[in-house]
Amino acid sequence: MTRVPPESPRELPAGSLPQPPPGPAAARTIESVDATLALLARGDYVADRSLATAVFLALRLGRPLFVEGEPGTGKTEIAKVLAGALDAELIRLQCYEGLDIHDAAYEWNYARQMLEIRLGEAYAQGAGAEAARGRDVRASLARELFSERFLIARPLLRALQPHAVPPVLLIDELDRADEPFEAFLLEVLSDFQITIPEWTTVRAQQPPLVVITSNRTREIHDAVKRRCIYHWVGYPDAAREFDILRRKAPDCAAELSRQVVAFVQAMREMDLYKLPGVSESIEWAQALVALDAVALEAQAVESTLGVLLKYQDDIARVQGSEVARLLERVRLEAARV
Repeated sequence: MTRVPPESPRELPAGSLPQPPPGPAAARTIESVDATLALLARGDYVADRSLATAVFLALRLGRPLFVEGEPGTGKTEIAKVLAGALDAELIRLQCYEGLDIHDAAYEWNYARQMLEIRLGEAYAQGAGAEAARGRDVRASLARELFSERFLIARPLLRALQPHAVPPVLLIDELDRADEPFEAFLLEVLSDFQITIPEWTTVRAQQPPLVVITSNRTREIHDAVKRRCIYHWVGYPDAAREFDILRRKAPDCAAELSRQVVAFVQAMREMDLYKLPGVSESIEWAQALVALDAVALEAQAVESTLGVLLKYQDDIARVQGSEVARLLERVRLEAARV
C-alpha cells in the first residue's frame, strides 16, 4: 500500500479531544507559603520553609518544580503528597537508560493500523459493492491512518489531555535517562504541548503540575533547569527527621525514634559510599519495632545494618568498633537532653 504523506502538523488544543465528565475546579488555590506547609503536612510530609516556598511558587506561577538531591530524601514523595492533597491523578514517568518518545509520550497502534489496512485490501479484492466499499475504506484509511483513534497516549501526552482536575506529572529520576531525551522535554516544560509530526500539536488547556526529580548521578542540562523552579532537597536536621519518624513510623516509641535519629545523623558524618536517607531511617525504625526493640543495642544494630546500608563495604566499615562508638555518642547526646 502506498503511504499517503501526512499533512503538516496543525495546532489542536487538548480540549478538542474527548472531554471528561464535569468535575471540580482545576486545583485548589494555595494562598501562601504557610498554606503550602499545611497542605504538605496534611499528607504527612514534613517540609522546611524553603521547600514549601518552591512548591508554592510552582503552583502559583504554573512552572515545573525540579527537585534534586541524594536518594531517599523524599523527592518523589512530594509529587505523591501533592496529588493526594489536590485530589489530582498522579501520572508517573519513571526514567531509565534508553527511554524514548514512544515510551514517554505516544506511539502509534501499528497492529491496529495493519489490521485496518488488511481489511481494506480484503474488500478491494472483492467485486461489485464489496470492491466499492473497499475503495471507500482505503480512502478513509489514507486520511485517518495517523489520527487519534490509532494513537496510544503515554504519560507525557496523558498529562496534557483534559482532566477534571489538572494532574500531577511526576518525571522521576531524570538523570537516569539519556541526555537527548531532555531535548524532547523542553517543549513540554515551556509550552505544555507535544508536537506529533504525523498528526497535530496537542496543547494542555490547563497545565499539569510537573515535578521532576534527579539524584544527580549526572548533570541535567541548563535548558531544562531554566524552565523550572529549582530546589535542592538535603538531609533533614535532627528535629525534622524526628518529626518525620513520628509520622511515618508511629509504632516506634519516642525514645527509640530519638536514638534512631541520633545514630543516623552521626552515621551521615562518616565517609561512606552511600549515606542512609530518610527512607532508610523510617524503614530501620519499623524494622526495630518488628524485632521488639525498645532501645538501640549493639546486637540489634549489627543485625539490621542491611536496612540502613546497601553496600557491603559500608557495612564492613560500620560494624564492630564503629557501632560501639556511634552508640556511645547516642547515649552521651541523650544524657545532655
